[in-house]
Amino acid sequence: MKTWQLPLVIVNLTLVLFFVTYCCSLLVYGPLSDRLGRKPPLLTGLLLFVSGSLLCALSANIWMLVSARIIQAMGAGSASAISLAMARDRLPGSQRERVFSQISVIMALAPMISPMIGSLILEHLSWHWIFAMQGLMGMIALVGVFITPESHVGVQGSVLAVLRQSYGRVLRNRQLMGLVLCNAMTGLPLFAFIAGSASIYITGFQLSGNRFSLLFGANAFCFMAGSMSCLRFGKKIGTLRMVTWGYAGVIAGGIGLLVPLIDGPLRFALPMGIITFFLGMSRPPSNNLILEQAPKDAGTSSSVMVFSYFFCGALAMAAVSLNWPDKIRFVGTLAFASGILSLGLWLFLRRHLYLPTAD
Repeated sequence: MKTWQLPLVIVNLTLVLFFVTYCCSLLVYGPLSDRLGRKPPLLTGLLLFVSGSLLCALSANIWMLVSARIIQAMGAGSASAISLAMARDRLPGSQRERVFSQISVIMALAPMISPMIGSLILEHLSWHWIFAMQGLMGMIALVGVFITPESHVGVQGSVLAVLRQSYGRVLRNRQLMGLVLCNAMTGLPLFAFIAGSASIYITGFQLSGNRFSLLFGANAFCFMAGSMSCLRFGKKIGTLRMVTWGYAGVIAGGIGLLVPLIDGPLRFALPMGIITFFLGMSRPPSNNLILEQAPKDAGTSSSVMVFSYFFCGALAMAAVSLNWPDKIRFVGTLAFASGILSLGLWLFLRRHLYLPTAD
């Protein structure tokens, strides 16, 4: 960071430690919400997020910023883990799937809009205001949660005992853990794309930063289009078929990366667009099916699901950062292999284990 004249490895701690803390906190908030109710841990997490954001904005040196980012991450995990559980509490299956589709559309819009907003803030103000804006958004969320009725009353017993029992039930639930594994594996090529696309487009294809941003945003649009197709046609296609098509689409995109039919940047962009479209289509119904498997442990199930997704994503990001002679082929191999494994496991689960169906 030019402001403090420090090496990149030190500055990157603000991202690395945030991500590690965020993933670990996911495993705590979900079970706590099963024991205490959804609102107390969610309000606590949002307060931590707001406090961490404001401390980031006030940071005078890198170590204060790193510490504040850790506090921010401790709070950020609450919304990711508990929001899905709250949807499970309050909404019936078909309506919940539509809400998950709407959430996926918003999540796809974020990487398209946030760089532009960040650039405007940096151009006219300073980096401190980025964290101040995050704190403001956290305050808005805090008010929203405060006025929202509780959706789960919690259970009796000590916190540690309830957490141990809840995790025991979830981890022994074969259909739930199988679906979690499918969900996590199909995210591998997406996270590999996030970490490796700059190297592939800018270093490999010699594209400008603007063209790279355009192609990166187009990939996010494909994810959004997949989620919108789920929202629009989900009831007609059916939950189980959407998940099947989603995993098959990841395989098709992987084949497109391994056996290119065109040259240039589109050799990478088009197959990745196929992968992210089908991920966007299959993610809402697969998330919904996971939460259907353990209605009494929705918070813990949500925590395990989100943690597994990001943990596998971190492995994919680390792997694609290695010195591969052809990163496109590596991402293609990852997509093809994860798609095959996920589709095979999914078909086994559909055939041999109970799954609630909307078909």
